[in-house]
Amino acid sequence: MSIISSFLKEMEKESITTRKMLSIVPEDKFDWQPHPKSMTVRQLATHIAEMPTFASLAVTTDELDFNVQPYQPVQINNKEELLQYFETTLADSKAHLAAANERILPETWTMRAGDNIYAQLSKEEAIRMSFSQIVHHRAQLGVFLRLLDVPIPGSYGPSADGM
Repeated sequence: MSIISSFLKEMEKESITTRKMLSIVPEDKFDWQPHPKSMTVRQLATHIAEMPTFASLAVTTDELDFNVQPYQPVQINNKEELLQYFETTLADSKAHLAAANERILPETWTMRAGDNIYAQLSKEEAIRMSFSQIVHHRAQLGVFLRLLDVPIPGSYGPSADGM
């Protein structure tokens, strides 16, 4: 199996769990946050929904410079918009990955803000990092939802709520 085929398979498998988590976000708690330093539920869920975009960026660009392209999150107003946004970024990412040539994967990809470099890694590593970020933020969302007494679906097996 090629690396890109493996990425596409993993992306599809992980999208099932991501979709389950995003679908249970309570709209009446969109602006809740567990701590002043934490994102709100809306910000965190939106970030999860946009994360597939980073796999697209890894295969279509050599860098993301926030000084050139300032971060502008999409405004999500309800769960329907959240899920649609995720489906859009997921489809875009799958299309870009499927069209990519594996020869580019060892090339360097950089995330920066001007001279401040946050990450400099191979395009393959950048794709892997985007997948890890989705899982990481999905787990954060699970903690947020647990604190709100929202039953959590299983990810890689049953959850405490599903047993």
